[in-house]
Amino acid sequence: MKKLFNITLLLLATVFILSCRNGDDDIPEDIHEHDEIGKVVLTLTNKADAADIQTVNVIGGVADAHLHLHQGDTYTAVLDFQIKHDDHYHSSDEIVEEKDHHFITFAPANADIVVLRAANDIVRTDGNKIGLKTEWTINSTQSTGKMNIKLIHAPTSVNQNYPSATNQLGQTQGGESDVDITVDTH
Repeated sequence: MKKLFNITLLLLATVFILSCRNGDDDIPEDIHEHDEIGKVVLTLTNKADAADIQTVNVIGGVADAHLHLHQGDTYTAVLDFQIKHDDHYHSSDEIVEEKDHHFITFAPANADIVVLRAANDIVRTDGNKIGLKTEWTINSTQSTGKMNIKLIHAPTSVNQNYPSATNQLGQTQGGESDVDITVDTH
């Protein structure tokens, strides 16, 4: 009887140990947990006419409007990256909290738009501004104009002064795009 009891105990211990090994506790946690950005809100305000405010919402890569830019005007541009919880979007603090792991680049096409990173933009510890707040001066734009905006995560190097200190479109090496959107400009 004692032998049967010892075998039963051994079998139960084996089952217990094996069941613990197959649990979710053995799945490694993602070290860089973050919510996916589902919406980008781009707001432009004409510096010469504060009533001229344009907002474009980009959800799933699709913009709900295009920008009406006027040659010779300068606009303040503010980007708001949002994550979805349940059935609504809210602003993400992750970009500011992890400022050294993020950088925004701008690439106009069929438009001559000069971008300067604003004085009140978030500054990384390397001295480069992220690009959440910028000023756009419109030298010219065509009916097929576009502005491509990328939020790069974990670039190995960044340059806010690309192509120059007076046109800060930005450039990165390495990293991956957390967001890659294109907005039509007219």
